[in-house]
Amino acid sequence: MPNIVVVGAGVSGLTCAYLLSKQQDNVVTVIAKHMPGDYDIEYASPIAGANVLPMATEKNSSWERRTWHELRRLATEVPEAGIHLQKSRVYRREKDLDKLRKGGYSFDGLFLENPWYRSLFDDFRELSKEELPQGMASGCEFGSVCINVMLYLPWLVGQCRRNGVVLRRGIVGHITEAAHMSHTGGKVDVVINTTGLMASRLGGVMDQNVIPIRGQVVVVRNEAPYMLTKSGTEDAEDEVCYVMTRAAGGGTVLGGTYSKGQWESQPDPNQAMRIMRRVVEMMPEITNGQGVKGFDIVRHGVGLRPYRNGGVRIEKEKIGDVWVVHNYGHAGWGYQGSYGCAEDVVALVGEALDRPRL
Repeated sequence: MPNIVVVGAGVSGLTCAYLLSKQQDNVVTVIAKHMPGDYDIEYASPIAGANVLPMATEKNSSWERRTWHELRRLATEVPEAGIHLQKSRVYRREKDLDKLRKGGYSFDGLFLENPWYRSLFDDFRELSKEELPQGMASGCEFGSVCINVMLYLPWLVGQCRRNGVVLRRGIVGHITEAAHMSHTGGKVDVVINTTGLMASRLGGVMDQNVIPIRGQVVVVRNEAPYMLTKSGTEDAEDEVCYVMTRAAGGGTVLGGTYSKGQWESQPDPNQAMRIMRRVVEMMPEITNGQGVKGFDIVRHGVGLRPYRNGGVRIEKEKIGDVWVVHNYGHAGWGYQGSYGCAEDVVALVGEALDRPRL
């Protein structure tokens, strides 16, 4: 029976453990410094929105395409997972059109005028001129999902435990240490590295292409009638605007910032005010016309997206005498690519174990 250790208990690690545990002969242990229920600046998954807004280019869209179908299924068939369906609007500002057309925008495919994902969503449509806020050149709408991460991460833990996965707290200084951390005490055949941002500091990996992208949000009790995002803001190049209401009373997330290389863990009150002001400008009905003072704030939060120059790393590598399968560097799309990436991890584990592909 293959003995597998997954390092990391964010959405990537838990999804990998879950899919690996569905193969009945695998013995799976999750080792993590942080677990669902924790708040720490190193642990991005509890801070994420999280919704589906396709960010990949069409060439690299396979992970998001495959994940979308599973998240939609969970939203409609598995209410305890904490995912619900919600309309989403994506706006393209007039002043961003040149940059978008020249490929100079940092969110890859999201704001393209003829996006590849129009074929992904059954109800995709371009908005009419009458539906556009002031300053917007165009926009689109489609039915997406929003995840209550406070419910979804524990749900993943529950699915793992039902399949026999054992979760243990631990700190791994070098990736090869995980080869001796199985709950069985036996020889480990494969280690899965889902350490996110900490892949930049993990012995045996030390990936200097991994950097944080600081994201600040405000969580409020006000419910949004739909999800919203737009290209660019008037405030700063690294500030963005988005709104999403989490399922099952999880609150509405207002964002945000996209600050590369920033490790600051504490919310900036000035940024928080700009975030709320931008949301009110785009969606005045969220506070019934009362402006920023109409927000009922639950908390302010900061998360560090695990960005990787060169893109996500999903590959197998022999380190010492153990096979390691890497899965990190997802930046802001960890949830919406989680199942597609985990499926590739399962395939790479099969290669490492010299299993025939099904």
